[in-house]
Amino acid sequence: MKADLFDQRRLLELQAVDTQLTQLGQRRKKLDADPVYATAVQRQRALADKAANLTGDLADLDRDIERVEREVELVTKRADSDRTRMASGAATSKELEGLQSELESLARRQGTLEDDQLELMERREVLESELGEVRRQVEESRQVLADAEADRGRQLGEIDAETADATSTREALAINIPDRLVELYERIHAKQPIAAAELVGRRCGSCRLEKSPADMIPIKSAPIDEVIRCEECNCILIRTELPQSKPTTLGSEEELKKYT
Repeated sequence: MKADLFDQRRLLELQAVDTQLTQLGQRRKKLDADPVYATAVQRQRALADKAANLTGDLADLDRDIERVEREVELVTKRADSDRTRMASGAATSKELEGLQSELESLARRQGTLEDDQLELMERREVLESELGEVRRQVEESRQVLADAEADRGRQLGEIDAETADATSTREALAINIPDRLVELYERIHAKQPIAAAELVGRRCGSCRLEKSPADMIPIKSAPIDEVIRCEECNCILIRTELPQSKPTTLGSEEELKKYT
């Protein structure tokens, strides 16, 4: 393929932008896998789940306490009724004996219920204290997560802005390079990250391998507008040490000097 050497050298600028876009993509992937952010998310979820479980346990405990309180109330009312019956003088001796036995049974039952009630209240106090500590940790982890999300958002914003600028620069560069040359570059770039590299002395700027003097003979003897490929890595080799023709698209010597 033939292409003006100046257009070939523009591929180096295109390659630099593509390298920048690749690096930006890698930064985004690294950010997505950021262990600090991932740990903050996991801790927040774990603490939120623990708080929810403790809240559920407390609700169950409150229902048990309420049930025991109702039973104590029923036992107390029954005992009061029996005492009233005994005090009325209307009960027979046999009935009085039965009422006395029932009162003793009700007293034992009430004692058991009150012990259960006390145990439940103590368990509730422990759970409530634990829930308070977990809720404190939830708020603390929420702040850590918020800070991590803010930092991640800031970095993503920077990446997005740089990506947009680089994409715009790439479009402007590609439009000023002959289509056939860009198409060749794109085919190579689709298979490998570096599609165009500078030939520095005898060294390829992509694979970094130094060519032998024999390998350099056809490269040096090739016409100035010949598109050279590296036999090792297949990238387009840009000969920057050769003179170039002055492009008609540039309007000043200063712009020309950027590519020489």
